[in-house]
Amino acid sequence: MKQVKTLLIVVTLILGATSFANAQSKVAHIATQDLIEQMPSYKSAMNQLEKLQKTYDTEIKDMVTEAQNTMKRYESEATTKTDQENEKRAMELQQTQRTIGEYRQNAMQELQKKEMELLKPVLEKARTTIQKVARAKGFDYVLDSTTGTGVIMADGYDLMPDVKKELGI
Repeated sequence: MKQVKTLLIVVTLILGATSFANAQSKVAHIATQDLIEQMPSYKSAMNQLEKLQKTYDTEIKDMVTEAQNTMKRYESEATTKTDQENEKRAMELQQTQRTIGEYRQNAMQELQKKEMELLKPVLEKARTTIQKVARAKGFDYVLDSTTGTGVIMADGYDLMPDVKKELGI
């Protein structure tokens, strides 16, 4: 009887230890921001955004220069014009300033919209590749170890080399 009890306790301990080992989840980490910044499609998207921003900047500078030239011309002609004409010109310059401000605001909105449009496929590709590699390696969870995301210690398995290999970078 004593042997049966001992055998039963040993079996229970072995089963308990096995269950405990199986219940633990496998966790890995990856710095997603670093990964994304290394992807060629991200670099291409950023180049497109930079070109678009330069185009907007150039157009805004041209508009400002034109407004400044008009203002200088109006100031030099102010003494030869009537008060009504000068008021009309001042209102015209104010309208030009509002137009430039609206254009600048629209340009910023367009840049943000374009950034979302260009980066969405890049982010999605990174996410799906991370999931694919994590599943293939048997990980249950993947933490983002990018600085500032809340992961304080990341000594576990780093998926970065495997994901980069899968992406071909």
